[in-house]
Amino acid sequence: MKHDPTSASLVSIDAVTKFYRTRDGAQVEALSPVTLDIHDGEFLSLIGPSGCGKSTLLRLLAELETPTSGTIRWRDGAVKRGTDIGFVFQEPVLLPWLNIRDNVRFPLDVFGVTRSEADDRAAAMLALVGLKDFGKALPKELSGGMRQRASIARALVYRPRLVLMDEPFGALDLLTRDRMNDELLRIKTETAATIVFVTHSIDEAVYLSNRVAVMSPRPGRISALHTLDLGGERNETLKDNPEFHRWLSLLRRELK
Repeated sequence: MKHDPTSASLVSIDAVTKFYRTRDGAQVEALSPVTLDIHDGEFLSLIGPSGCGKSTLLRLLAELETPTSGTIRWRDGAVKRGTDIGFVFQEPVLLPWLNIRDNVRFPLDVFGVTRSEADDRAAAMLALVGLKDFGKALPKELSGGMRQRASIARALVYRPRLVLMDEPFGALDLLTRDRMNDELLRIKTETAATIVFVTHSIDEAVYLSNRVAVMSPRPGRISALHTLDLGGERNETLKDNPEFHRWLSLLRRELK
């Protein structure tokens, strides 16, 4: 997985904070000032304790919420809502009454893409994620890993520049999760998308990422940011590399 660490920033997060109000009127600080540049074409993982604001930061990037203060700027100016950002949630959130092909095609229907082009792009995405023969299946007929593949295909079908992934493999068993990690690296190579990935797994973060941002307990902030130069192709042999284990140890110490 190649990445140029000198590449320009796709998104700049500048001193962003987020406060929430509870039902009793108390104010909760979810994010203290966060400043972070997301590089074009990189794979960036966010790790940190539960409740530290990782998912909140993703929702701010997706414009599902607005910052209390600070700014989020795209390199080319204002974001094109819907078409520049793909979001993959922890659960696939597929429409149960639509088959897998129609679930993947659904965003294109919403954006007014012609039926023939939408069908072609949905078919291409299903092939990319290894579901070419399952387009007519309903979500309930697929395994958890296959449903998550469909969710990834749906997030990529409109060719977003930025893909946000909120613990997408957290509910999967370990073997399926490992396979999905390898599939995600392959898809990343083929699409050249920029990926911001939230995970509780340090192993997963090191295996997948060009960079890892460590977040502090709430109110969340970036307490450390690391560039992982592990060299070569990312595959299972990487986990035998002493440098891989050095990064695991360092990140575990930082989280403590």
